[in-house]
Amino acid sequence: MSAPRTVLVLGGTTEGRAAAAALAGRGDVRVVSSLAGAVRSPALPDGEVRIGGFGGAAGLAAHLRTGRVAAVLDATHPFASTMTANAAAACAGAGVPLVVLRRPGWTPGPGDRWHRVASVAAAAAALPGLLPGPAGRVLLTTGRGGLAHFAGVDAAFWIRAVDPPDGPLPARHELLLDRGPFALDDERALFDAVVPHVLVTKDSGGAATAPKLTAARERGVPVVVVDRPPLPGGVAVESTVDAALARLLGA
Repeated sequence: MSAPRTVLVLGGTTEGRAAAAALAGRGDVRVVSSLAGAVRSPALPDGEVRIGGFGGAAGLAAHLRTGRVAAVLDATHPFASTMTANAAAACAGAGVPLVVLRRPGWTPGPGDRWHRVASVAAAAAALPGLLPGPAGRVLLTTGRGGLAHFAGVDAAFWIRAVDPPDGPLPARHELLLDRGPFALDDERALFDAVVPHVLVTKDSGGAATAPKLTAARERGVPVVVVDRPPLPGGVAVESTVDAALARLLGA
């Protein structure tokens, strides 16, 4: 009887945990999930788990060879562009099949007042034109990274993140430490408490954090949406766990 194939899941997302659970239930696969370690006390997936980086594309390629990894599923966050680039380069160099699993992004609906920007820095630059001066209030939900871009914006910020952020922060801010999923009624209550003039978010997609967009629409609050970074050229991409695993295991 042949040994199970080792599948490396680059995880940290809901989809990554779902993929690991599906793979762990197969007798012909050994699933190992890799978590970057950026979040304290992460939700752990089924199967084996490793925490921490690989040391760039070269380190990941070496791991693929020494670990005899048969295939890689990149189920990282849509904004984890460095990890995805490293995975693409490492898999190409090691000759290991790679499938990128990306949940669909959000699209605006009737009544939405969205302002799309290319980066977190561009989101910060857009705020002065959307706020009523220093009395402006911002609900910031871009996570703990890149907050230094907002440090010079003269407004009151409510910053939601899973863990406390490092580095420079706006002079006037309040941290809202919480982890999704977020219920719509809770998001409505947050908007009614903060009464933001602007919501700033990344286009993460998925249902876990989408209710804030509904709450913003209902209250006529404009939303600055940071677009996703582009994927490396030539990678195989699927939008659902089932499709990604079917493509990966058939490779």
